[in-house]
This record gives sequence, structure tokens and C-alpha cells, in this order.
Amino acid sequence: MRAILQRVTRAVVRVDGTVLGEIGPGLVILLGVGNGDGEAQAHLLAHKTAHLRIFADAESKFNLSALDVAGEMLVISQFTLFADSRKGRRPSFTGAARPEVAEPLLDRFCAELRDLGLRVAEGRFGAHMLVEIHNDGPVTISLDTAEYAAT
Repeated sequence: MRAILQRVTRAVVRVDGTVLGEIGPGLVILLGVGNGDGEAQAHLLAHKTAHLRIFADAESKFNLSALDVAGEMLVISQFTLFADSRKGRRPSFTGAARPEVAEPLLDRFCAELRDLGLRVAEGRFGAHMLVEIHNDGPVTISLDTAEYAAT
């Protein structure tokens, strides 16, 4: 699984003009599920996301996690994180998991965050979404569970 975390002051996701999810201070999580990903990766990535210290303390140092600051989460499915553009001009997405695999793992990731006590809003899997992000910092972090397996 791959995620792009963007620390935000607020964010909202809309489909066909209807607000599906909205958060205050916290993280927008663009989440991609790859071939071979499973519940272990969803668990690992959710816990890494929730505990990652990317929020500033009183001395403006990155010492606080989303859990520490009661950060809200907006999770957006993003299969394009698995784009392979090494050949040609059109990216290939064969590295992304099929929808019937990806959607339950996205749901599992969100459930893991909720189990930790975080408020989670979501987009709609497979929909064309408009995501409004007020990036704070800006702070943008990339996470990939394949990198954690290797270390």
C-alpha cells in the first residue's frame, strides 16, 4: 500500500457537487492499494500514519502525532499512486490492485484508524472526486509498506 499524507488545516471531498467528507486540522490521506497487498499492510500503514510525528509541538518541532493532536483524517482512494510511466507517454496501472481487492482494504485501513480513536471521513471508491486541500506547512509525506518490509 502507498499513501501520500498531507497535513491540512481543513479539507473537503465532493462528488457531483455533494460533500461526502469534510475535516478540520489533520491529514488528507491519498491511499493506493497494490497487487499483493492485504490486511497486514492495511494495519501497518494505518498505525504508521496515526503515530507518525508530523505535527508541531509548542517549540515548532515535529514531535506530535495525529493521535496526540486529535487530528482528523480524510481518506481518498488513489490507484494512480501505482502509476508506472517508465515506458511511453501513458502510464500503466497494472501495479494497482483490482477494485474487488482494493476497496475492502481501503475500508480496513479506515477501520484501523477509527479503532485508534481517530475521526475519519472518506471519499467514494471509484468515483470522480473533487478534493479541496488546505495544506498546512506545506507538509507532505510519502509512505509505502513495501519499504517497511525491507527494513
